[in-house]
Amino acid sequence: MSVLVGLIVMLGMLVIVPAGLRLAGAPELDRIKRFWPVFAAPGAVSLWLPRGTAATVLALCYGTGAALLALHAVPRAARRDGPLRSPATAPAEIALLTALVTPAVAATALVAERAGHPLFGFGLGILALTVPHFHFAGFAAALVAGLVSRVADGPAGRFAALSVPLGTLLVLAGYFIGDWAELGGAVVLTAGMWTVALLTWRTVRPARRDRATRLLLAVSAAVLAVTMVLALTWALGEATGLPHPGLLWMAATHGVGNALGFALCSVLAWQRLHLHDDEGSIR
Repeated sequence: MSVLVGLIVMLGMLVIVPAGLRLAGAPELDRIKRFWPVFAAPGAVSLWLPRGTAATVLALCYGTGAALLALHAVPRAARRDGPLRSPATAPAEIALLTALVTPAVAATALVAERAGHPLFGFGLGILALTVPHFHFAGFAAALVAGLVSRVADGPAGRFAALSVPLGTLLVLAGYFIGDWAELGGAVVLTAGMWTVALLTWRTVRPARRDRATRLLLAVSAAVLAVTMVLALTWALGEATGLPHPGLLWMAATHGVGNALGFALCSVLAWQRLHLHDDEGSIR
């Protein structure tokens, strides 16, 4: 499982995050976008080294980049005339702010895991799985929810843009509170992601003439609908003791599906949309 998780995390570090930042439509992120490979490459290398000093130092390089990215959320949120101040644009802005912060959560888990030290009572296995979770269920999901909200403006779009960050936060809180709290977060996150999938399928996809873009959007929506069922099943099983898939099975199905079918296809599709017009960027 470590090899599979490592490959998924590399995809998040080296492809999904930098591609997603280009879609954010935030000029203040230009510098971090240019230098992101300087932070991401050492982080990717750290995944394949034995736990210890060398792996920890390389992971800290990635942690530095993730921390700098998260710091951009502070002045952006504090802007008096920023999109957070308008009811019409606040949901998409909250989604973007969530996307900026979640890689730092992943990087914190990565540093602890590569150092071989449990963190907040969580073992190394859970920490290793937290890294891809907050790259994809955190960064990619929040970013795409915000992008969809901009195009599918309305109650459903705003619900998606708000529920995905809220669900991500609740899942994180559930790590500390317990399995039932994590289940509640999974329910909220699943509702948000299903709304993203529905809006992608019914609103974003039909408006595009380009077949390749339509196909990428269709795949991302269809895969998302399935992978979130798996996530909900796992969280329900953990909370109730009912039979549910194990972590290896979840990594091979839910993890791979979200990484390739949802996140990668979504980012590629929105990049294609971004080349034709600016409506797919969060302003």
